[in-house]
Amino acid sequence: MYDKNSKIGFIGLGTMGYPMAGHLAQQGYQVTVYNRTIAKAEKWQAQYQGKIAITPAEVARNADIVFSCVGNDNDLRAVTIGEQGAFQALAPHAVFIDHSTTSAEVARELANLAQQQNCYFLDAPVSGGQVGAEKGILTIMVGGDADVFAQVQPVITAYAKAVTLMGTSGMGQLTKMVNQICIGGLLQGLSEAIHFGEQAGLDVKLVLDVISKGAAQSWQMENRGKTMVDRSFNFGFAVDWMRKDLGLCLAEARRNGATLPITALVDQFYADVQEKGGQRWDTSSLITRLGKKQ
Repeated sequence: MYDKNSKIGFIGLGTMGYPMAGHLAQQGYQVTVYNRTIAKAEKWQAQYQGKIAITPAEVARNADIVFSCVGNDNDLRAVTIGEQGAFQALAPHAVFIDHSTTSAEVARELANLAQQQNCYFLDAPVSGGQVGAEKGILTIMVGGDADVFAQVQPVITAYAKAVTLMGTSGMGQLTKMVNQICIGGLLQGLSEAIHFGEQAGLDVKLVLDVISKGAAQSWQMENRGKTMVDRSFNFGFAVDWMRKDLGLCLAEARRNGATLPITALVDQFYADVQEKGGQRWDTSSLITRLGKKQ
């Protein structure tokens, strides 16, 4: 089992990784971080008093657990099996836990490579956004070995309210795809509902107060409905990231035979938002496609 003397590495100090690594340090773990931009790592170190590594391999050297939270499949391969990647330096029986949202394919690939090195790899994508990371209340869906998961789960709870093993390698990523399919459809429906209410001359914020007490209620309605009415889109999870995630969903659907007509449509709607200059707006910005009654 792991305790506060365990050595922890964290690769990737972006919107999510920065506070996640911070929670580990605040819990008393010995944390060493790596980020492509050294200034971000230095800022983190000043705030949390951990150590800085110059390469992913340096993070992994002597670490008991290495976490990563990066952008996509290529980024993950770069920090694991690329030049100076972490897999070059993982100690025997070390655990690499990836919190990025990637394909299930790369998760299985890295799990196999880790096993060849007598190490372990868990795919562990997260849900809850920037606010969830900052407050330490993320939901985490994990794929990998059950015994290894049981050992590391208490460490992960430093920044999570729920950590669940979904099955073997890749199943954490597949679960995250289900999550993103749900979110895309919910946000399109919410966008159309708000737009309809505005065109009908309703007090839409009052409408949201009323219907959120009934069957239409959702996290998106509770947390994004009124900001969508205000056309405020600065809440962390960007359209560019959502398009990457939906691309993963659609690619996996082509492999497994699933039919995702609404997801494909919403993906194209997000492309429209990108063309409007909304690449960094949050995902609730779908409503901008529908206009606003003046």
